[in-house]
Amino acid sequence: MIGKTIDLIKVGDGASQVKIITERDIELFGEITNDYNPAHFDSEYAKGTIFKHRISHGMLIGSLFSKIFGMDLPGQGSIYLAQSLRFRRPVYFEDVITASVKVIDVNLMKNRIKFECTATNQNDVVVVLGVAEIMPPEKK
Repeated sequence: MIGKTIDLIKVGDGASQVKIITERDIELFGEITNDYNPAHFDSEYAKGTIFKHRISHGMLIGSLFSKIFGMDLPGQGSIYLAQSLRFRRPVYFEDVITASVKVIDVNLMKNRIKFECTATNQNDVVVVLGVAEIMPPEKK
């Protein structure tokens, strides 16, 4: 199955996914990245930080956009070209994160799409903001 080609995508189109951030997610992300920062893994250490509790890796939250681009919009066959991210608030264990993307520019000539990327928690607080550039699959 192929994802949406550029002619099927317009400014304002969007997609999202919801994910509960668990302790196991942090453990797996730490294993994958070798990022064992005590802010993520050590409760005693975390008590002394501005967050007061263990937090998720920011890039774990940023990576939630990848599923949307690769599986939903544009979908299979898309190539992730660029991503900027701003980490606005911490994400704690058991937070319910909604990662959403919205098309902000379509460049037919270059076959490129820019997306606004926003992740919010269960209280509708923005935790991550960014912009991504994606190359959708080409027509066959």
